[in-house]
Amino acid sequence: MEMAMDSSLFLYPPSRDPAQLNPLVLAYIGDAVFEVFVRQYVISQTNHRPNHLHRQSTRFVSAKAQAAALQRLMPELSEEERDIVKRGRNAKSGSSPRNTDILDYRHSTAFECLLGYLYYKQDYARLRRLAELVIEPPAERESGLPDSAAETKRREEL
Repeated sequence: MEMAMDSSLFLYPPSRDPAQLNPLVLAYIGDAVFEVFVRQYVISQTNHRPNHLHRQSTRFVSAKAQAAALQRLMPELSEEERDIVKRGRNAKSGSSPRNTDILDYRHSTAFECLLGYLYYKQDYARLRRLAELVIEPPAERESGLPDSAAETKRREEL
């Protein structure tokens, strides 16, 4: 069943234009938006045991997973989106990451910043497209080949 997002569901727009918001603010909302997207996805699957839902969700929402997701998305991004990613990656949070390295943390923040930006721009179609690319990877990724081998195989086929 296909449902459209009702933009009146969320009543509080940002205080200024999304392009003018601090990248960490964009990452803050982007984290929440992606979390809801992932939760909806795992609930759409057949196994609803809480522990299973949590394990499935963490495959997508960890810093390491989000950093990898950003790497996969980079070829798909417009120049404007790349600029937002760069702002998010370079943002200084004032705290150090727990349980992950700093590069994964920075790339994860950049990923969340991009999603937050698209959300506040109300570019829901683009937001959904990128989130779906992360959740449902292309067929070659499901082939069992590591990312680099799958990418090499794809390039050879072109």
